[in-house]
Amino acid sequence: MAVDIVTFGCRLNTYESEVMRREANASGIGELDGGAVVFNTCAVTAEAVRQAKQAIRKARRDNPGARIVVTGCAAQTEPDTFAGMDEVDLVLGNEEKLKAQSYRALPDFGVNDYEKARVNDIMSVRETASHMVDAIEGRARAFVQVQNGCDHRCTFCIIPYGRGNSRSVPMGAVVEQIRRLAGNGYNEVVLSGVDLTSYGPDLPGAPKLGRLVKTILRQAPEVKRLRLSSIDSIEADDELMEAIACESRLMPHLHLSLQSGDDMILKRMKRRHLRDDSIRFCEEVRGLRPDIVFGADIIAGFPTETDEMFENSLRIVEECGLTNLHVFPYSPRKGTPAARMPQLPRDVVKQRAAALRAAGERAYRRHLAALAGTRQSILIERGGLGRTEGFTLAAIDAGRPGEIVESIVTGDDGERLVAEPTRQAA
Repeated sequence: MAVDIVTFGCRLNTYESEVMRREANASGIGELDGGAVVFNTCAVTAEAVRQAKQAIRKARRDNPGARIVVTGCAAQTEPDTFAGMDEVDLVLGNEEKLKAQSYRALPDFGVNDYEKARVNDIMSVRETASHMVDAIEGRARAFVQVQNGCDHRCTFCIIPYGRGNSRSVPMGAVVEQIRRLAGNGYNEVVLSGVDLTSYGPDLPGAPKLGRLVKTILRQAPEVKRLRLSSIDSIEADDELMEAIACESRLMPHLHLSLQSGDDMILKRMKRRHLRDDSIRFCEEVRGLRPDIVFGADIIAGFPTETDEMFENSLRIVEECGLTNLHVFPYSPRKGTPAARMPQLPRDVVKQRAAALRAAGERAYRRHLAALAGTRQSILIERGGLGRTEGFTLAAIDAGRPGEIVESIVTGDDGERLVAEPTRQAA
């Protein structure tokens, strides 16, 4: 019986879940009576933790005989929370979850020193291994981990305590993994990490993300589309900018970790950029790659945020030309400095998040309308839906998941493009 993996959160978790699937199955826990369910959790918000706990309770009701293992960032930062749940049999940290022997810590394997929570100090981890996977289950595109951890300490963020300090996967191992995935039929690969633009300083020669991108495109010619996950624009290096300008296989879509459009709030968040830095970056990149599409993370209702400060975040949607917004209503995370700052009323936070989402929806609809009549290469994801090179969702009746279909946009329905195939590309 295969182990059931339930994944929450980011693309890095999606990649690591494939490693966990292999290692957990190799451990034999899937052969135990009742099987096993492993939860790979997220800690980015209190809501993410609540959803994980809710899913764990449901899994126990649905599978009373299964062994339930909880791991991931929430397990790393709150091991006692999950160890205290009667439904949970074993809690593993983010480093332990990638090793088969960790799963054998279940008492069924006769481990004498059984401890329910096996979570080591993530800050002591100094390297990120290159775990090879052959496929990403249920995904039309592949994710590859190139970096883990974060050296920055934004006042709202608990993730460094779940992932540890920044560390990078050597370029050769990244290229090998990507060539392996491309050889298995993946036309698009996404580079993922906790703080992607901090790639490299811990490696020999201290390469930066731009060097990695250029190396991949040069040494893995079989990869048709290379995409970046979220980046911190203030850390974008010269070679990355050159790649954006010159490498057509590097997709024209960047998701930016902006978080706010107000300078005072950015300082209180301990971010390393100001609003003008973000605007200038978007203008520069658009000059290099006119078809670029920008998404961004923005937090609404951060502690001490005034109406005027919030208006600056609203205005930056247009000033940066953002198209896809991920809006997070601020919620305090225990153990972070922001949780001790003066909090805003929850109704104000929710109202501001709704206003930001509305601004994002207006920008997105304008973006859809502007693409009418254009030719687009669409990677088919599932059931008549796919993504353009700019990561815009499109409805198209053609192709199989993972195929790239050349198409023309005939219009939109307010939520996605509507396209017709012209010819199959790959």
